[in-house]
Amino acid sequence: MTETTLLAAYGLLVMLTILLQVLGATRQLSMGYLMSSRDETRTTTGMTARLGRALDNSVVAMAIFAPAVLLVEIMGRNNSATLLAAQVFLLARIIYLIVYALGVPTIRTLAWLAGYAATAVLYFHAL
Repeated sequence: MTETTLLAAYGLLVMLTILLQVLGATRQLSMGYLMSSRDETRTTTGMTARLGRALDNSVVAMAIFAPAVLLVEIMGRNNSATLLAAQVFLLARIIYLIVYALGVPTIRTLAWLAGYAATAVLYFHAL
């Protein structure tokens, strides 16, 4: 497994998050509303709303993680530490998604911090 493979795996996790959020939104808001122009604002609640917020955060994390992985790869600075950092990032983001969806706040924050720190490690190796 490489850093770029882990980046691809994270992309699939984000896609899964989109699917889960859309399925929940379909149950709460109806397919008709989701296919409309959505001029009338409706919001989701509970796990579906939390999945939406987790998705927003996951897209931001992807925007920060992907360049770090690509820089390490392009510059030839990948090593066991960068691979471990990418693995920690992916594991932290999986935990983050699960505990956010279930509404577990403290572990969610710790998982977020672990993923953020792992991304910083990748940037430091790219310097």
